[in-house]
Amino acid sequence: MDLHRSRVGCVIGLVLLPFGLCTVLSGLDDSTFRLISGLVVGALMLLGGVAGIVEAVRPFRFHISFEGVTVRTAELNRLLPWEEIEHLILYQPPPVLSEKRMPSPLLLLVPAATSALDVPLTHRSPLDDRPCVVLLEVHDVREKTDQVADALARYGGSRFIDHRQIVRQRFDSADFPIEARGYDRDAVDALVQKGREALRSEDHLLRLATKVQVERALLELPLVAHGYYRTQVDAFLRDLSAALARFEEGDEEPG
Repeated sequence: MDLHRSRVGCVIGLVLLPFGLCTVLSGLDDSTFRLISGLVVGALMLLGGVAGIVEAVRPFRFHISFEGVTVRTAELNRLLPWEEIEHLILYQPPPVLSEKRMPSPLLLLVPAATSALDVPLTHRSPLDDRPCVVLLEVHDVREKTDQVADALARYGGSRFIDHRQIVRQRFDSADFPIEARGYDRDAVDALVQKGREALRSEDHLLRLATKVQVERALLELPLVAHGYYRTQVDAFLRDLSAALARFEEGDEEPG
């Protein structure tokens, strides 16, 4: 199966170039301030347009087969046989609360011990923290994330791991014990179901909104006789909140 580079960068570039040129030209006959601001804004648009087109036409190949993965990018240009691959991990980073769109799913390569891969291993595996490298940002190709996952599972077998499924399975079973005075079971069950649905979604706003609901519920869940054990529910909901979205790197989540 061949993956194809997304056309988004090229389209954006082709839109920005004429707008940037018009912005530059429109400021030539105006005041000094408008001239300078027009030149600055227009130049930025032109640079953005050129960058988008250059990125779109750079050499690219990503072919998945029974032999392995053939990659042609700025860093790699060769066949990676399955024998050189310990794991290929499809990882969906949680959205950041301060950003406006979902981050791209990442295809992470954990090389086998015998691999001759000679690129820096700049990332860490979400499974066991082993060094790995980003082989692909899935938003850079036209194929849907699930299509990429299906092809990797078909050809890669046990070497491919869909980390999204691991996260979802972690929250698919919520069997809380009962205590004399605990959280209302219906309220907890409804909240957990909302969280599961949000985890399956790539809707940025839905995940953020659900995280807010979970955080609020940690303070507001009603107590009833013979309800769910509070300590276990609190721990589960904190983990669910972290899986749904995160704060900026280096910032602390409110307790």
